[in-house]
Amino acid sequence: MELRVLNYFLAIAREENFTKAARQLHVTQPTLSRQIADLERELGVKLFIRSNHNIVLTEEGMILKRRAQEILTLADRTKQDFLQKDQNLSGTISIGSGEFRSTEYLAEIIAAFRKEHPGVKYEIYSGNAGNIRDYIERGLLDIGLMSEPVDMRRYNFINMPIREQWGVFVPEHSPLSEKKSITPEDLSGMSIVTATGDFNQSRIGKWLGNFRQQVEIAATANLPYNEAVLAKENIGVMIGIDLNCAYEGLRFIPLNPVLEVSTVLGWKKDQIFSAATSSFIDFAEKYMESVSDKKI
Repeated sequence: MELRVLNYFLAIAREENFTKAARQLHVTQPTLSRQIADLERELGVKLFIRSNHNIVLTEEGMILKRRAQEILTLADRTKQDFLQKDQNLSGTISIGSGEFRSTEYLAEIIAAFRKEHPGVKYEIYSGNAGNIRDYIERGLLDIGLMSEPVDMRRYNFINMPIREQWGVFVPEHSPLSEKKSITPEDLSGMSIVTATGDFNQSRIGKWLGNFRQQVEIAATANLPYNEAVLAKENIGVMIGIDLNCAYEGLRFIPLNPVLEVSTVLGWKKDQIFSAATSSFIDFAEKYMESVSDKKI
């Protein structure tokens, strides 16, 4: 399976048309059709369902599309890593980040590092801890800003100095808006909007305890802004982390008992990094040490 043929396959999947894809790739349509036929024979599956007007991916084709994108991304990153020169640091660092207040420290580290190495670029991927760990394991991310706990057997990490506080975002006209804190009992019988994932095993599910079965999950989302929009329309109260920002029409109220979480900037142990990523990790460790020293 050649990278060139995977590029051909992705172009066809994107254009949903062999003629358009061939034109974009600057190859003849017979050449393109032959390459895809060879790929289908190699894999032993049909990748496309053809019609008179367009083509659609088969189930196997959708699997290959996802894998091909990952393979080509890794191949490109590998090429860029070898093209770097230590004396003039360059390249791209891929960083996953949850939605936290500690993201401000990550931004500070990037800004300070850029002053010394302006040739380095950054790809920031937003996701939850599970997504980020999965992408690190698959080599699609170098580093991740994640909530604890973190498997110390698999990851090295830097502790971030902020405790992230959980609470409820409620509409200003809600009866809950006058409360100073929200207890599990306060949410009994209510609809909630929360993060995507296994609710029963989540921090909020465990915090609710015996009241877990007495709330309705009206909607889930993987970005706080989307949750806030739903909460504003009274679909349910939003449960999330205080990001030190305001959502118009909503008020943040902390949980009682208090629910807080720590975050870390982590990377896989024994991973071989590019010069840019290795330098960034060393820089981040020293930067956060200086921040800790100032707090003492």
